Amino acid sequence: MKILLVTGIYPPQIGGPAQYAKNLAEALRVQGHEVAVRTYELERKLPMGVRHLLFFFRSLWAMPGTDLVIALDTFSVAFPAVCAARLCGKKMIIRTGGDFLWEFYVERTGDLVLLRDFYNTRIGRLNFKERLIFKSTGWTLRGVNAIIFSTEWQRDIFTPAYGLDMKKNFIVENYCGERMPSFPAVIKNFVSATRPLKWKNHVRLAEAFKKVLGKGISVVHDINPVPHDMFIEKLQHAYVVILVSLGDISPNMILDTIRCGKPFIMTKETGFTEKLKDIALLVDPENVDDIAEKIEMLCDPKIYAEYQHRVQNFSFNHGWDEIAKEFLVVNSQIK
Repeated sequence: MKILLVTGIYPPQIGGPAQYAKNLAEALRVQGHEVAVRTYELERKLPMGVRHLLFFFRSLWAMPGTDLVIALDTFSVAFPAVCAARLCGKKMIIRTGGDFLWEFYVERTGDLVLLRDFYNTRIGRLNFKERLIFKSTGWTLRGVNAIIFSTEWQRDIFTPAYGLDMKKNFIVENYCGERMPSFPAVIKNFVSATRPLKWKNHVRLAEAFKKVLGKGISVVHDINPVPHDMFIEKLQHAYVVILVSLGDISPNMILDTIRCGKPFIMTKETGFTEKLKDIALLVDPENVDDIAEKIEMLCDPKIYAEYQHRVQNFSFNHGWDEIAKEFLVVNSQIK
């Protein structure tokens, strides 16, 4: 097939979505398909609406001869690509990533609402731009042949919120590769090096570390984000990885932590809660005391050894070749 892959970011830009786009494209090519990639270029410097219009024309230009369009978000590139695909009668799949609308709202307002509560409690508070995004996202999702979610958790949030057809919804889990070398931590460094976004819950996490340090417990909180290759090296030498987001659908950070065999503290507000409940220390992201308690627990050598053993004996592998095949299976099942 000739496949058009549209994505908001792509290497050399850093981030999980960029790596996902690159690896999925390569895996589809290995399986014999011709893959063209369209990503934001000049669009990044343009206001909303103008950038969507430009990307619509760039997508439209790529449609002739295309058998399948795959979009790796729900609005930024998906909306203009759906417009182009429907105009040209092309099959289209959207693979959801995060939740653009919820993230945008939390950043604008500072209202630290959990993702699972957002659509039931905050839609009436959206400004004009956010209402436009909400309506456009719903139209976009309903207008494609299939939607691929990485977890049932996000599927079950989005389906009622946007009025989706469950028969068009599919699950393809995130990438989790082979185990990597792991090295003993020299200090008790807790790595939470994520983007400085409000929904990542950095303020409460900092308060939790302040409580732990106030008890005279020696810990280091590593909050410095770095490019992906350097981040993997950081994980390999970490003591613990900690993620306390208000909602994290299928965080690559946690999957990479498992590959490195390191214990981790994880928000319970994630699509991984059920899958990883036996190997993770789960926390309520709204409860600073709970977060502090779990940090303190992993400073105990016996508890630390127990959770390290659990992580290192956890078996899960989902490679890019398998992911690409699952995308193609979805394509074979849609009209």
